[in-house]
Formats: sequence, structure tokens, C-alpha cells
Amino acid sequence: MSKQKHKGLTVTAIGSIPLILVLGNSMLIPVLPKMKSELGITQFQVSLVITAFSVAAAISIPMLGYLSDRFSRKAIIIPALILYGSGGILAGAAAAWFDNAYPWILAGRIIQGIGAAGTAPIAMALAGDLFKGGEQSQVLGLVEASNGFGKVISPIIGSLLALLFWYAAFFAFPIFCGISVLLTIFFIKEKKKEMEPPPVGKYVKGLVSVFKTEGRWLFAAYLTGATCLFTLFGILFYISDILETTYKIDGVLKGAILAIPLLFMTTTSYITGSKIGKKMGLMKSLIIIGLLLMTASFATLVLFKNLIPFFAVLVVSSIGTGLALPCINSFITGSVPTDRRGFVTSLYGSVRFLGVAIGPPIYGALMAWNRTGMFLITAGLTLLVALLCMMLIHVKKAKPSENQDTLFEKLQLT
Repeated sequence: MSKQKHKGLTVTAIGSIPLILVLGNSMLIPVLPKMKSELGITQFQVSLVITAFSVAAAISIPMLGYLSDRFSRKAIIIPALILYGSGGILAGAAAAWFDNAYPWILAGRIIQGIGAAGTAPIAMALAGDLFKGGEQSQVLGLVEASNGFGKVISPIIGSLLALLFWYAAFFAFPIFCGISVLLTIFFIKEKKKEMEPPPVGKYVKGLVSVFKTEGRWLFAAYLTGATCLFTLFGILFYISDILETTYKIDGVLKGAILAIPLLFMTTTSYITGSKIGKKMGLMKSLIIIGLLLMTASFATLVLFKNLIPFFAVLVVSSIGTGLALPCINSFITGSVPTDRRGFVTSLYGSVRFLGVAIGPPIYGALMAWNRTGMFLITAGLTLLVALLCMMLIHVKKAKPSENQDTLFEKLQLT
């Protein structure tokens, strides 16, 4: 097998991991109204199906990130994918055969969330290990695009599966996980660690040092990632509800409509990742521009209720998200040495999951309160994050070193 072909298969295998992760929430978004009626639960209870998964992942990610630094990325990713699929089987079996299915579905979702903690964040660290320089940014852009592509196709897949029975999506998870496990086993070859992993005390001391010197811009970067995912899943939750309750649109058409803003985000992520290289100044500019586009879009949405102009304005926000996320990924993945990369990228994954977790319940409460207020609060949040990025991320001009493994020399925090 040629080196180039093997590299392509490695990228495909890495890209499959966040793709599987995204299916965990996005594939269920179109099914939530049906789940609510079938199980006889409240709007808040149905939002917990998303939240339980995301909170479990957010809590588990830091520990799995540490374990991936101490042992290997594959040693965490493969069992995590198996656990992820097992949680889907439990949730599907409960929906199919249990009288009081809801608590068991939540239990299955928690198991899935723990499994999800060992997927996309570790895949980001793995990409950072295997690729360097501009190629690293390109692969991370592909990882984010894969994440976005999963968001595009998953509402459609979820809607198609729901034509069989509403809980069919749960049984699809182990199939997708199995494919990703095989790709990971056969096509990802990790480099052997040259040194023994550091003792826990030394490892923690190193992390404290990282956050002491890099903490300000890492805070801004983490907050940006969480905000992007919070607004994305909050808006998807809102759209899923109004399509069914206001416009009486469900099934595959509903899934296709939900995929529209995600398609714009994915395309933008792919293009951004392929162009940014290691240009720190450009990355910071694109993060701020992306957040300002989100601000303008959300502030303008209050003026539109008809579906077509509403989506025309909403895609501006999706483009903004697609500009910001690949740049944040590159900043964070290149910010620390390899031996602590797993924890730092995993912590980033954790705050992203928290954003996903709080999106549906908060937007559900805001929907019940006031539509205009919901969009204006969202616009205010993205504007605040843009200002924080302007103040806390300072790029220092420096000559790149061919062997440079981190961005310490390029990011000056004051």
C-alpha cells in the first residue's frame, strides 16, 4: 500500500470517530417530538435525552483524556466505541420491550455519553500526534468537517429510521460504532512512546504549568467552542419543535430541512481547515469574524418568522460557526506538548459537550418565555465571546520552526 493511500485511510479512520460521536445527539433531534408523545413525557424530560448523554460525556472526558496520554489513544477509543454502541442497544431494547422505558433510555444515554467521551476529543489529540504543521490544521479541519457532515446527514438518517419505528435510531448506533472500530484497528498506526508515561503527580504539575501560562487564551478558546455548540443544538431543538408543531412538517422532509444550516457549517469548516495552515493571526481573525456573523444572524432572526427568510438568515450563523471551530481546534491541539495533549483537547471536548447539554433545556425554557428574547440573548452571548477573544488571544509574530511541536512561541498571552 502506498504511503499516500495509507495516509488517506488513516485520515478516514480518524474522521469516522467524530462522525460517530455526532450521531449520538443529532440523529435523535428529529425523533424527540415523537418520543415525547409515545412515552407521555414533558418537554423538559425529552430534552434530558440529549442532556444526559452530553453531561455524562463532559464529566468522563478529562479522565479518559488523561488515560489516553498515559497509555495510548487507540486503547481508549476502541473500548469507548464499544461502550457507545452498548448504550444504544440498552436504550433501544427499553423502548421496544420495557413498560416504563424512559428511565432505561436515560441510563442507555448515560452509558453512550461515557463512551462518547473517548471518541472525538481523543481523535483530535490523535490527529495532533500523527500530523504536523499545515498538514495538522488540514486534518483537524477534516475532523471538524466530518463532525459537521455527521450533523448534516444524521437528522436525515434519524428521520428515515423513524419510518421503521421511532426508536430504530438506538439500534443503529452499534452498527456505526462497529464500522469505526474496524477502521481504527486496521488503519490507525500510533507511534510508539519513546519514554515511560510520567507519574500522576508530575503529569498534574505539568498541566498546572500549561494552564498557568496559557490559561487566558485557553479560556477564550474553550468558551468559544462551548458557545458554538450551545447555540447550534439550541437552535436545532427550536427548529425541530416549530417544524412539527407550527408547520406540521415531519419525517424525511423535516430531517432534510434540519440539515440545511448544518451543510453550510460543514462546507465552511472544510474550506477553513484546508486554508488556515498555521497562520495564527488569520485564525484569530476568523474566530472573531465567525462570532460576529453569528451575532448578526441571531439579532436579525427576530424579524423573520416565515420559514424561507428565517433559514436564509440562519445560514449566516452556520457559516460563522464553520469559520470559528476549525481555528479553535488548531489552536488547542497545537497548544501543548504531545504528552499532555490528550487531557487539554479532552477538556475542550468536555466544555463543548456542556454546551450541547445545556442548549436544549435552556432554549426550551426561552421558547416558553419569549421568542424575541431568546434570539437577542443568543446574539448578546456570541458578541460577548467575540470581545473576549479579541482581548485574551494575542498572536505574537515569530519565525516558525520546522521541528516546532507546539504553538507556545506563537501565542503571547498578556
